[in-house]
Amino acid sequence: MSTFLYIAKTQKGGTRTGTKEAADQHELANFLRQEGLFLISAEMAGIKEKTGRIDISFLISKIQGVSLVEKMMFTRHLAVMIKAGLSLNRALAVLARQSKSSKFKKIISQVEKEVRSGQPFADSLSKHPKAFDELYVNMVRVGETGGNLEEVLNLLAEQMKKNHRLISRVRGAMMYPAVILIAMIGIGILMMVMVVPKLTETFIELEIDLPLATRIIISISNFLKNNIILTMIGLALFGVLLRFSLKIKQVKRALHKIFLHLPILGNIVQKINSARLARTLSSLINSGVAIVKGLQITAGTLTNIYFKEALLKSAEQVQEGEPLSKTMIQDENLYPPMIIQMIQVGEETGSLSETLKTLADFYEEEIDNITKELTTIIEPILMVIIGAAVGFFAISMIQPMYSMMSGL
Repeated sequence: MSTFLYIAKTQKGGTRTGTKEAADQHELANFLRQEGLFLISAEMAGIKEKTGRIDISFLISKIQGVSLVEKMMFTRHLAVMIKAGLSLNRALAVLARQSKSSKFKKIISQVEKEVRSGQPFADSLSKHPKAFDELYVNMVRVGETGGNLEEVLNLLAEQMKKNHRLISRVRGAMMYPAVILIAMIGIGILMMVMVVPKLTETFIELEIDLPLATRIIISISNFLKNNIILTMIGLALFGVLLRFSLKIKQVKRALHKIFLHLPILGNIVQKINSARLARTLSSLINSGVAIVKGLQITAGTLTNIYFKEALLKSAEQVQEGEPLSKTMIQDENLYPPMIIQMIQVGEETGSLSETLKTLADFYEEEIDNITKELTTIIEPILMVIIGAAVGFFAISMIQPMYSMMSGL
């Protein structure tokens, strides 16, 4: 039996806290239900026994930042606790103890201390920009000011859930080709290091005149065999340099422009940014953020630099009195035609938030359909690439043998 610190809700809507012994949380919930209480959260009391084992999740949390799922669950649980009548600092203290991520636990604890000392919740969150972005902080500030923090937190949790689903769909679609390409490169290196040298010895013994393609493969093989460590270091350095070069504005602009004009990828990039624009701006407007501020915050959430710059330009023009739909027409080659038309309808009918939400649902469904079809499209392309690589290797290494056999 273990002792649990629990928070429960009474049938009349009140909140009760206390301690109770139970085998697990399921049994605790049953005990409380018999007393007319409904369990909201529970934590085992006392200090956890040290087992000497390495906590893998702890190590991962030290390496990684705060995940989107962690923030989503934190936000949803915080909304439930506030609705149940808990004070904000008490709810934060409970969530800090429940967090599995040591990094996030520390952040929530710091926020709780500042809230307990009288600091506004939004100001406390703004001191941790890597965990809580501008969108999160501004929506919380609106909720604090308007007295509807619980509603805003639920809206934020739903927003993060949609973003997580969108990212998962795209990442899942790209996983298959990435695995195939990495496997192909790995097999290619093994062939160069282990197979080609043996064939090269045969060619040298037979003193065969080798074609250009065969000589190129043998040269690559010799280099990899004699400089395998140098090659690995070079690949690692290339990866690091590539990562840093992507942070250079000129390189980023060039790549983002290429992505927009690629046949299949361009369509995906356009729809992802359109869906995120519509979903984020809808949430901000719905929570009470001014349209200009909402556009500026939304621009920061977009992944493509051209979408970001276009939306910031629209924010400046909207501040001067122009309708949003009219400012977006200037970038009609960037936005899908439907998004401009629907925003215009939303502005004319005074239902911009609802219209943007409908647009977000539509484009997220479009992305889902595209990503499902993407594997079917990519598979034959990969087969052609792999076939070409294998064919080139086979012809290059078999052709000298065939020439030798023909000369006998």
